[in-house]
Amino acid sequence: MNEQEQQDNTIVIDLGANRRGELNEIFLRTMGIAVKALLKRMFGDKTAIPVKLRGNREEINAFTTTLGREKRYMKTAAQYGLNNPKTYKDKFALRKAAAKFERKTGIKWPFKG
Repeated sequence: MNEQEQQDNTIVIDLGANRRGELNEIFLRTMGIAVKALLKRMFGDKTAIPVKLRGNREEINAFTTTLGREKRYMKTAAQYGLNNPKTYKDKFALRKAAAKFERKTGIKWPFKG
């Protein structure tokens, strides 16, 4: 993360880190924190989320799809409870999206539904 990104509180997620051999425990922890912050902002106020995704098109698409599925699952679980068929359906969709994300990026999705 460069100084400009630090000053404007932009969340930077580099999905190509595994391809470059930069995947380590610190990267994974940082990514988990960034995804958690994104999810909190998605459920909070409706202000824009300053985020930069780095990676190829497939990696970025897999990330955004999985993040959206994560949000949907969390909303459904909160609304209907964990034992509702709608929640199970969204949990399955999240697991499928997370598996695709992990396949495309080589990075483990930080949360399990």
